[in-house]
Amino acid sequence: MDWAGWALFGLLATTLLTALMIAAQLGGLSRLDLSLILGTTVTPDPDRARAAGFLIHLCIGQLFALGYAASFALLGRATWWIGGLLGLLHGAIALSALIPLLVGVHPRMASNRAGPGSTAVLEPPGLLGLNYGVQTPLVAMGAHLAYGIALGLLLNAH
Repeated sequence: MDWAGWALFGLLATTLLTALMIAAQLGGLSRLDLSLILGTTVTPDPDRARAAGFLIHLCIGQLFALGYAASFALLGRATWWIGGLLGLLHGAIALSALIPLLVGVHPRMASNRAGPGSTAVLEPPGLLGLNYGVQTPLVAMGAHLAYGIALGLLLNAH
């Protein structure tokens, strides 16, 4: 396993995932804006939040890439299809657990139980991110699938 390569390859795969999510948002397929959601944990200004959120997402992507590299090392090989399976697992966990859990810790996100007195500026994502559009789960799973395949290919080739 190329332990030096995981950082560069993780950055490339995270950039791909982020670009796919942004393209889907700009194309009207989903309203999920990961950069805004992550960035508003540290600042209320939407423009600054998107910049901060992008950096936060890159760092999180690096941690996941390390996990993928460790998984490949444990399995003794890195392939596109193993990466794809890991990407699908990653996406399923993100949609079913990580995104919905944000409601409990995000200082600017409403919950499903927030009343009219709530000052939150972000709507809750709901299960599988469905509050951000019915195609959001498909978009997120596709982006995570691409992330895993990219890491499998890059870590196998190097």
